[in-house]
Amino acid sequence: MKSLAYFFFFGYNKCMEKLIVTQKYDNKKLSKIVLDERKEIHYPLFCKLLRKKDIKVNGKRVNKDIIVHEKDEITLYLPEEKQENKIIQIIYEDNNILVVNKDVGIEVTGKNSLTEKLRAQCKEGEKINPCHRIDRNTMGLVVFAKSEKALQIMLEKFKKHEIEKHYLALVYGVPNPKSKRIKSYLFKDNKKARVYIKDEFEKGYQPIITSYTVLEKRKDNTALLDVEIETGRTHQIRAHLAYLGYPIIGDGKYGKNEINRKFRQNTQLLWAYKLKFNFQKDSDILTYLNSKEIILPDWQSLINRSDGLWIV
Repeated sequence: MKSLAYFFFFGYNKCMEKLIVTQKYDNKKLSKIVLDERKEIHYPLFCKLLRKKDIKVNGKRVNKDIIVHEKDEITLYLPEEKQENKIIQIIYEDNNILVVNKDVGIEVTGKNSLTEKLRAQCKEGEKINPCHRIDRNTMGLVVFAKSEKALQIMLEKFKKHEIEKHYLALVYGVPNPKSKRIKSYLFKDNKKARVYIKDEFEKGYQPIITSYTVLEKRKDNTALLDVEIETGRTHQIRAHLAYLGYPIIGDGKYGKNEINRKFRQNTQLLWAYKLKFNFQKDSDILTYLNSKEIILPDWQSLINRSDGLWIV
C-alpha cells in the first residue's frame, strides 16, 4: 500500500450493466429481475431509471415496468456517484493492517466498493481484505488486513469479541438510565431487507447485545450516544435503538420520517468512531496491537457542535 494519508478515486457519470433473463424470470416483470439480481438498486432508483429511459430491453429503451422473457437482454445505465473530490482517509496503517474512514454511500465490498478502490492502490504482493463490515450509509472506521495471515487473526478476534467497536449515534429522545447494556433477539428478513427485534427468544431470532452511554443531552429532545455492540448483526444498532424508542436521526428504514424531515436529515447519523483491541492471548504477528485504541481524529467536533446536528 502506498504510504499516503489519502487515496483519490474517480468515477464516471454512468456505468453500464447487462442482465440476461433466465428461465426463472421468464414472463415476469422487469422490476422483479432487476431488483433481485442487483441488490444495490432499490425500487425508487428503478423507477427513476425508467423515467430517464436508462433501461433497455433487447436494445430498445423502455419507460414502463414491462414483462420480460427468457434470453431477453436488459441493459442498465446506472448513475455513478461523482467521486472526483472524495478521498479515502487513512486513519492508521502498519505492515499488517490498514484502518480507513469509510464515507457515506459506499459499500465495504462488492462492485465499485471501498475494498476495490483500496486494492487498486496495493503494492505488488499485498492482498487487501476487509476484516468486518459496516452499513453502506454508516460512516467511520473499517479495518483491512494486508495479508492472509493477518486477515485470519483479525477475523478470529472479531468473532470472539476481542475488538471493541464503538459508534456515535444521534438519536431522537434521551435514554434513561444514562448507560445500559441490553440483550435482545434479532430476526433478519432477507426478502424485505430489514430486521426485527424482540425481547424474548423465538425461532429464527439470534441474540444481540448493545450497550449505550449518553455522552450529551441536546436541544430538541436529542441525545448523542456512544454505542458498543458485542454482536455484529445486520442493522443491529439502527434497529435496536429504534425498538427501544430512540431512533437514529436520518435513518429512513428504522427511524421516523417526520423526525428526519424536522431535522432535515436523509442520512443516518451513525459513525463508527473507535476501535479497541483487547486480545486475550498471544496473537502472533498482531500481538503488538493489544490494548491499542484507534479513534477518528475529528470525533470530538461531533460532540461540540452547538446546533446539535451533524453535517454529512
